[in-house]
Amino acid sequence: MTEKKNKKQTSSNNNNIEIVYIPNLKKEYNDNIIPNIKKIFNYSNTMEVPKLISISLNMGVGDAKNNSKNLESAVDELTLISGQKPIITKAKKDISNFKIRKGWPVGCKVTLRSNYMYEFLDRLISVALPRTRDFRGLSFKSFDGRGNYNFGIKEQIIFTEIDYDKIQSIRGMNITINTSAITDNEAYELLKMFGLPLKNKPKKQNIEEAA
Repeated sequence: MTEKKNKKQTSSNNNNIEIVYIPNLKKEYNDNIIPNIKKIFNYSNTMEVPKLISISLNMGVGDAKNNSKNLESAVDELTLISGQKPIITKAKKDISNFKIRKGWPVGCKVTLRSNYMYEFLDRLISVALPRTRDFRGLSFKSFDGRGNYNFGIKEQIIFTEIDYDKIQSIRGMNITINTSAITDNEAYELLKMFGLPLKNKPKKQNIEEAA
């Protein structure tokens, strides 16, 4: 009787085991990036190590007020790229030069966090950016001074989720990577370790020789 009870308990314990999905970049961050950054910047506590907070995608649609189909297609494309439903952005004030009234739709945006963020960054680094025409790396000067990185993409067709035959027009987008880093140097090292193809910073000696 006791053997049967033990078998039932072990089988019930096996059934309760849940398989937790962890994105590749998140696993890489926990296993390799955290200890490496701690060595570079001599952090005493693991909580000091900078981390990714969110990634925002912003796509502008100039003729959204006149052509609602373009806005719908932009929303659909951003949904396919990010895997999350974007929101429609509206003008905050009147702009006479662009003939825009307050409250008119001007584009769409989406903010990714947690697993969605890591999955998108993985696809961006390994698939999308290498498909960019004449790509030579991202500029290291696009940090905002607070550890956040901004860059633009000229064509949305670099993402494999977009079917070239179904798009209405070529659109660009702005991507903002928000980190918890205090300085740009910390954010630069963090994104470099994630595999983002940033150009190498020139060394001080080279700058002095050039001057």
